[in-house]
Amino acid sequence: MEADTQAHVAFFLTGRRTDAEPEPVEGLGLRPALLAGYRDLAALRYDFPLVLTARGGELERVQSLSAIFDEALTRVCTGAGAADAAALRHLGLRLEREIRGLVVGGFRGLLSAAWSAAAAAMESKGEAGPADRLRRLRAAVTVEGELADCDEALPARLVRHAWAAVQSRKAASFQRRLERLVLRLGEILEADFERSEAGRSAARLKASVGGGFAGAFDFDSLSRTLATARPRVAFSESRRRRISDLLATLRSQRFFSAPKSGGADSGVAEKPFEFQFASCGEALASLRGRMPALVALARAIVVAELEIEGLYSEARHDGLFRGFGDNGLDPQDLAAFPDYLVCVNASCLHGDEHAQLLEVLSSGLPIKVLLQIDDILEESPYGEGNLTTGTRSRQVASMAMGLNEVYVLQAPASHLYRFREPILRGLRLAGPALFSVYSGASGATSDLPPYVLAAAALESRAFPAFAYDPSAGPNWASRFTLEANPRLELDWPVQPLVYEDEQHQRVTVDLAFTLVDFVACDRRYARHLARVPRAKWNSHLIPVDEALSRERKGLPDSVPCLWMVDERDVLQRVLADERLLREARRCREMWHSLQELAGVHNSHAEALLARERRAWEARAQQELPAAVPIVTVASAPAPASSSARGVAPAAEANAGPERSPDESYIETQRCSTCNECTNINNKMFAYDSNKQAYIADLDAGTYAQLVEAAESCQVAAIHPGKPRNPREPDLDALQKRAAAFR
Repeated sequence: MEADTQAHVAFFLTGRRTDAEPEPVEGLGLRPALLAGYRDLAALRYDFPLVLTARGGELERVQSLSAIFDEALTRVCTGAGAADAAALRHLGLRLEREIRGLVVGGFRGLLSAAWSAAAAAMESKGEAGPADRLRRLRAAVTVEGELADCDEALPARLVRHAWAAVQSRKAASFQRRLERLVLRLGEILEADFERSEAGRSAARLKASVGGGFAGAFDFDSLSRTLATARPRVAFSESRRRRISDLLATLRSQRFFSAPKSGGADSGVAEKPFEFQFASCGEALASLRGRMPALVALARAIVVAELEIEGLYSEARHDGLFRGFGDNGLDPQDLAAFPDYLVCVNASCLHGDEHAQLLEVLSSGLPIKVLLQIDDILEESPYGEGNLTTGTRSRQVASMAMGLNEVYVLQAPASHLYRFREPILRGLRLAGPALFSVYSGASGATSDLPPYVLAAAALESRAFPAFAYDPSAGPNWASRFTLEANPRLELDWPVQPLVYEDEQHQRVTVDLAFTLVDFVACDRRYARHLARVPRAKWNSHLIPVDEALSRERKGLPDSVPCLWMVDERDVLQRVLADERLLREARRCREMWHSLQELAGVHNSHAEALLARERRAWEARAQQELPAAVPIVTVASAPAPASSSARGVAPAAEANAGPERSPDESYIETQRCSTCNECTNINNKMFAYDSNKQAYIADLDAGTYAQLVEAAESCQVAAIHPGKPRNPREPDLDALQKRAAAFR
């Protein structure tokens, strides 16, 4: 083995460099070659920044700046001349880039403020063009809201914003119901008072008419007349007290804003409860403390509905509602009330907080948890330079899915815009939900912006995206999806890398983006990497994904390496040690487990397929060669009229002349008794005494069944011929399918 290769192998096995070769990578500013094009995010059009709006539907309240500009440009360019439209598009895209640059540089605020700042900057550089175009473009942008970049604050900002939109819709619905109940109950008490002696008193009648007509009536006489005009149907004191108590409960509730129709005597309600928390412990304590008030309000709503409909019976309902809520509220009852939102960082999940998170998720209560993860590369508890990827997030997300009733969404922050609908779905569902989000904001451990680092975690399988929706169906096939991940069927996504070689020729190679590429973005693990000088490149340096696919026995004769670029985008080759390879294999195995859950390369399905293939091959081996002459003995009697009822089996089928392609028949002697045709129609198809199929009655089925049987026959022994019924639907398509079996 050459000396250079020996040094490379030694580094791979031990992680230690000998002398000055291979070289350390610290301070070189290296990044994976596939990320070379993402140095200047402001120059790229992508999902960020987002605009968080307060208007529109729930889905419309999170919009991409690029989508907003696309819509505005479509609107303003419609009907414009070609030159004017081209100038408007150029101006719009330039302005969008300027706004994106401001946000990347740290700007925070409204889109309108960013627009003004960007327009002023362009005008100062002479890039704004005619003021009329800028005004027309601004008028076409109808969206306003806070700008949000892909940074450490994004996961909580976006989830809180979406949560508030869902709760706003729920509050509006509850508010309408609450106002109706308060109004109707108030009317019931008012009607009862109007029929009472106090309601018919002279003073009450005079006050109801008003001062302008006070001298026109004898209110004392009117009061005496009304008192004897009709008998009063009196409320029981218990009903009057019950309705008053219901009104007091509805008006004093703190789960939503007080009803507007409360009336002058409704009192001043306390400030509504807070439903956003920074820890699971606080959320659980608040929920438990508020549960009596929640039960009382839920009971008041049900009783109020009965009172309004005149259906409440003290004898029947008093005992029933006395124990209302003793066994907890039904999920349907809880769904009408606000959900709790907990935003917690994974770095805080220690001791009691971790236990309380598990309690929250297993409680069945409407608590939504955002688990933000800023760092998924952790030192192994075994030390010695080992690392683990995403252990905490994997444990929590896996545990939550194992509970079967928790909505689980895992995604990097870079893809949250594309996951708006799954986020809203989890927020709308009754019961607990977990949103596990990797922010990419790992502090000073990487030179990459959070957006790129979060997207790299998805690409490398370090933080796969998936969703588990317990309401989507009865099984994993309907509940679990991995569709958001690139190249779902592969171990690692593969992307083309285009570069210029020493002869200035364009070269394209396909590179897999593995976990090792992701770890190489983190300077904490630079000791696991080593640069190979250009003069030492040789055929023993192989891609990481190729090394992962090989089973090593003894000393390796090749060493895994990465394609990376330095700060000047010069291509470099970098060795990775065995510790990184071991972690990449673990990551790959965890990805395989997720694939199994999603039905990709499912071992159970593949085993079943292999078993069926073996069974089919065993049946096929029983088929006699076509060139061997067949002598048959008498079998089942032929049908009475072969012209009307099909073709006789066995000897008669072989004895006649060559079949017409228009004739419907089965090569009975080739039948493998697979039951496919008889399962389709056991009156059209039957078995003879040798358990081989023939057409028993063509009129007993349709031409479509005949064609389906031909397609299902494992030995292609069924020939549909031409259809007997010219009025059967879809004959043209059926005859095209049948042509392959003539």
